[in-house]
Amino acid sequence: MKQKLLNRMKRIEGQVRGVAAMMEQDRYCIDVLTQLRAVRAALTRVETEMLKNHMHHCIEGAIVSGSAREQRKKAGELIELLIRAPR
Repeated sequence: MKQKLLNRMKRIEGQVRGVAAMMEQDRYCIDVLTQLRAVRAALTRVETEMLKNHMHHCIEGAIVSGSAREQRKKAGELIELLIRAPR
């Protein structure tokens, strides 16, 4: 999972460089905006996979552990993340 997400991030990094090059070349605004939306969508997919991974490993691990303290900690972290999310 980790390597798969790292590979995606490297592709996104290349996309961002490509968008910067398009801007330097004064490419048509709609073309640049289209690529920016593609980058954002790719980042959203990575974020979704990271969130799923956190739920399946960290949150589930806290539940299985039976530790109320650990459960509250993990739930609190997730709540804080969601509060900070752009709307």
